[in-house]
Amino acid sequence: MEEQILAVQRMQEYIEAHLEQDILPADLARVSLFSPWYSYRLFRSATGLTPAEYIRKLRLSQSARRLKQGGSRVIDAALDLGFGSVDGYQRAFYREFGCNPGQYARHPVPITLFIPYGVKFREMRKDAYEMENLQSVFVQVLQKPARKAIIKRGTSAEDYFSYCGEVGCDVWGLLSSMDSLCGEPVCLWLPDALRKPGTSVYVQGVEVPLDYNGAVPDGFDVIDLPAAEYLAFQGEPFQEEDYAQAILALQHAMERYDPAVIGYRWDDECPRIQLEPRGERGYLEMRAVKKLPEAG
Repeated sequence: MEEQILAVQRMQEYIEAHLEQDILPADLARVSLFSPWYSYRLFRSATGLTPAEYIRKLRLSQSARRLKQGGSRVIDAALDLGFGSVDGYQRAFYREFGCNPGQYARHPVPITLFIPYGVKFREMRKDAYEMENLQSVFVQVLQKPARKAIIKRGTSAEDYFSYCGEVGCDVWGLLSSMDSLCGEPVCLWLPDALRKPGTSVYVQGVEVPLDYNGAVPDGFDVIDLPAAEYLAFQGEPFQEEDYAQAILALQHAMERYDPAVIGYRWDDECPRIQLEPRGERGYLEMRAVKKLPEAG
């Protein structure tokens, strides 16, 4: 991997670790191992943002999470995250999200949070990986209740990267600001019955109760998902730079798994579900099953 990409990744990691402190161009240059001028150019080229824009977006999104969780005053959210004044913070918050932070704290609505994707991971996904030495995969049966899902459809996407190319990566930031039954957004591979003509198999969304009557963002659909049993496949924890291998290894294990050994068959009338790959918990994917007749 090019040293320039790793330099930008080091700057991203430094920003995230020091978000509540002053971050100077000299600090980023020091961790990048390049001059301030060249590190600035590298960062902007790789992320599409200047370091100052990147830091501002990340701080505003972190403040929005605090306000939504409750227990944080607007003044605390502003000052703790490096904004010089409440007025300046309120103006920046409104420009970013289209609402006042005080109003958002009282009545959270879906907003597009900034998700700081690491630049080195975009490069790693282009590599090929061998699947010979698979790690352990934990499998368990889970019950999913009848529920709804608020989803954003693509056009022909079959996986995360093609989906981002069609609808943009900001969808995950919006979904991350919404409450979900499972505590986080989900990615779904939809069966034909849940697709519209000319739309993608792969979508992103949040699961909500059947009686949900909250906001639905523009351009999103609401679909009904039936109660179902799922086999949840969870891999071992992994280093963040190994996320692509972790996903491919687990999916390879899923393809070889025969649910009949525990009395089930695959149920392809329900969507397959993917959770965000997080190194500390391992990659997790779910596929619906039904009991075999002889299994009761």
